[in-house]
Amino acid sequence: MTILHIDSSISGEQSASRAITRSIVDQLRIADGGGDVIIRDLVSAPLPHLTLDAFADTSVLDEFLDADTVVIGAPMYNFTLPSQLKAWLDRILVAGKTFRYTENGPEGLAGGKRVIVALARGGFYDQGSPAAALEHLESYLRGVFGFIGIEPEFVAADGLAIGPEQREQSIKQALGQTTRLAA
Repeated sequence: MTILHIDSSISGEQSASRAITRSIVDQLRIADGGGDVIIRDLVSAPLPHLTLDAFADTSVLDEFLDADTVVIGAPMYNFTLPSQLKAWLDRILVAGKTFRYTENGPEGLAGGKRVIVALARGGFYDQGSPAAALEHLESYLRGVFGFIGIEPEFVAADGLAIGPEQREQSIKQALGQTTRLAA
């Protein structure tokens, strides 16, 4: 099994999403008895924003297509995803490769791949919460991956900015879910 491990948090070792993605990858490797892991840190090695010339380089797309499982750390910045992660997504959403248009609408071509996303959010954005209308991270990623034929799985650490106790509790709860994902 090949795992593509994507991190996009600027918080370094303090990052909740990075802690969760590490745990997910570790659990998957234990369950699989090893496997190859390709790490793409979008902060230490950022991709430039998309240009026409960037379409000529298919290395990021090939890396995505070659992976069996993709584990993505996605912190919420200003109610959506980091621009680093958006630059990566721009390279994997390619007509004719990961989706196509038909008479019946778009068709995803990347199905059969497992995508697990570790969300890290400072507040609470679940249905019915006062900030629910501002949640544009999980909803965006669910839509984007659905568009290319993948139903992503999510692990969320929420309320991280509420206070130290809430942060610790939320990260602990999310880390506990990583064992379930590997089963």
